[in-house]
Amino acid sequence: LTGEIPAEIGYLQNLVELDIRGNQLTGEIPAEIGNLNNLSILILSYNNLTGEIPAEIGNLYNLTELRLSNNQLIGAIPPEIINLENLNILDLKVNYFSSIPNNICDLDLNFNNWSDNTIMANQICPPYPECISQFDISTQDTLNCQ
Repeated sequence: LTGEIPAEIGYLQNLVELDIRGNQLTGEIPAEIGNLNNLSILILSYNNLTGEIPAEIGNLYNLTELRLSNNQLIGAIPPEIINLENLNILDLKVNYFSSIPNNICDLDLNFNNWSDNTIMANQICPPYPECISQFDISTQDTLNCQ
């Protein structure tokens, strides 16, 4: 698949799983993705997505798996991610994220090198939340940190 994810994706409110990894998708993740109230799995990894994670991602209360790895996403991981109380897998590795909310630890995700939950290979500057593993910290590009 090529091109952008259309905003009309927000109309698919009965969608439970969206796995479109490994394509050539470009552009930003549309904010309308937050309308997919029944979504439990969202996998957009291995594309060429840019921009920030929309804050509306926090509306996906039923989400158990969020994989956005290996894209070109930037900015802060939105604090609204803490709303995803059912989340078991959070894979954000190999992007250009610059910060992570401290309350990420409230999700009780296990960040370690054997886990699907990882933020490694980003540009996240310290201080890091206490639940982030040394493995994830050591792979951050901190050249632009103060």
